[in-house]
Amino acid sequence: MEKGSGRRGADGEVTISGQIPEAHLSRTLGFFQNIGVTADLPPNCQEKDFYSHLIRGILQVQRVERGHLTCLFCVVPAVANYYGGLHGGAVAIIVELVSIACARTVVAEDKELFLGELSMSYLSAAPAKAEVVVDASVVRSGRNVTVIAVEFKMKKTSKLIYTGRATFYNMPIAKL
Repeated sequence: MEKGSGRRGADGEVTISGQIPEAHLSRTLGFFQNIGVTADLPPNCQEKDFYSHLIRGILQVQRVERGHLTCLFCVVPAVANYYGGLHGGAVAIIVELVSIACARTVVAEDKELFLGELSMSYLSAAPAKAEVVVDASVVRSGRNVTVIAVEFKMKKTSKLIYTGRATFYNMPIAKL
């Protein structure tokens, strides 16, 4: 591909700067091809809630208390990134799912939870086949807002590897 030229992509024209050295361009394009960015997803991966089902399949609930939830999972290839560690997107999905479950231990069923904010800190990597403990706890729960903190620790060493925080708005379910 020529520098300064464009190539038609799925979402439109791709422009490549003429200032990028040829070696860097080649390595960058090669990286994307190696990880399969240009490949189509298999049909079963395009089903509704595919990733939620995948994550729920690896999570094992260890303990449930009012305001606290502990889960365990193993880093399997389905949730691993190109380098073999836990994919950042999987961390986000786990934070969301575990936070919702933890919030439900204190928020009444007659209230709908609306996720207003979700944040993660990626402190270290969880390697393939590692067992990870996920602890979620309620930081604050009031009439309108519930905040959940989530920690991911290596089971073997208790090393903190990821943290997450979710803020939910508690809304009464409309009665029509």
